Amino acid sequence: MSWYSILPPLIAIAIVFWRKEVIMALLVAVASSEFLLALQGDGNTLFFTFINTIERVVATASSAGNSRVLLFSILIGALLAYIRESGGVAATVNLLIGKGVAKSKRQVGFLTMFSGIAVFIESNLSVLTAGILSRGLFDKFKMSRARLAYIIDSTSAPVCILILLNGWGAYVLGLLENYELEQSAVSILWGSIGYNFYAIIALLIVAYTIAFDKVHGPMKVAEQKLERLEVNETADKGTKARFMLVPLATLIVSMVGFMFWTGNGDIASGSGSKSVLYATILACVVAYFLLSTSRQFSHHQLVDMGFKGMGELLPLVAIVLLSMTLGASLKELGTGVFVASLVGDYLPLVLVVPMLFVTGAVISFTTGTSWGTFAILIPIGVPLIQALGLPPSLVIAAILGGGVFGDHCSPISDTSAVSAIASGSDLLTHVKTQMPYALFGGALTFIAYLLVSFIVI
Repeated sequence: MSWYSILPPLIAIAIVFWRKEVIMALLVAVASSEFLLALQGDGNTLFFTFINTIERVVATASSAGNSRVLLFSILIGALLAYIRESGGVAATVNLLIGKGVAKSKRQVGFLTMFSGIAVFIESNLSVLTAGILSRGLFDKFKMSRARLAYIIDSTSAPVCILILLNGWGAYVLGLLENYELEQSAVSILWGSIGYNFYAIIALLIVAYTIAFDKVHGPMKVAEQKLERLEVNETADKGTKARFMLVPLATLIVSMVGFMFWTGNGDIASGSGSKSVLYATILACVVAYFLLSTSRQFSHHQLVDMGFKGMGELLPLVAIVLLSMTLGASLKELGTGVFVASLVGDYLPLVLVVPMLFVTGAVISFTTGTSWGTFAILIPIGVPLIQALGLPPSLVIAAILGGGVFGDHCSPISDTSAVSAIASGSDLLTHVKTQMPYALFGGALTFIAYLLVSFIVI
């Protein structure tokens, strides 16, 4: 809980904005965190920094849950290659336009948003479904991939934390059930929905961006620099569209099925990492057989196509791995706990909830994980509820919203990397273009919590 525990994430963020190089920034941050941990031990600090950095990466990759996320992040590259190279993307774009479902930028934007909302059971599946479905449509209507990344990223987590009939709800419920409160954990969690101002505001800003076709700040610059991407207009709608739609439907339906299966019939208790991996593999297999039976591609062509697609995503997968590694190292260093302690014991009562929101945002921003933020702050927030008589749902909502807000702004967030993968956007471009929207939503949320605190506390 020392001040120096905040240095590694600050170093990472400084290098990201200075050198525009995420992988180097994360490596330096992990090494600096391990150096600080090595200082607490005996022996050669530089030697153990080198060894421990390697072992931290290995340990992170060895975790079953992390391995599944990394594998699906690689395999999604093969799936994207199959549906792109087969002409499935172009055919689906033409089909949707021909059916009148996507005849304008506004329709394409709302199709993207609603597809992300519909798949609320798992945040990674939400961004993957919306991103894969809409890539070609965004290119067709000359909208940037940065805009697509923003829409899917700022839709998935807010929806998951508002609907709660998913792994997010089960996770937070598990954290709350460790405490004895006057209200049940379930009623507190459901009560937090109306107070989760950041998630609500984030969705409203996305809807505004789509409805009025307005982009601001770096997003506007990114759209002005947009390359003129051409879509194959001659793709056969009737046959080739299935090369995209069938694998995508397989991904969605099997993901739901695997969530039920891994949760023993309870979708909220299902394993998101297992389900998304199994569903991605099944979708790749279905895509492979569709293409091989079409007699347009040989087995060797499909294998080469798949590995080429996976290779395209290796840099982003490396970022996902290193961001997870940094999160694990910072957890041992105590960065999140130190930041949480800055809330202090002498705040005026009306500032406690707004500051919990800000603290959650800072922890999530500096560690790159919203779920880790929940695990750190809920054990701090619940005693405040008990000692100060604060409204439980309001406190929990502020913590949850802060975790999502900080994650939306963080260049070292694995969620941001997955959103970049799904949309085909550059990670740093995604973070830079999304941040003004997130900061605006965060400022409104802080004001909302301040006003509500004056009213109800």
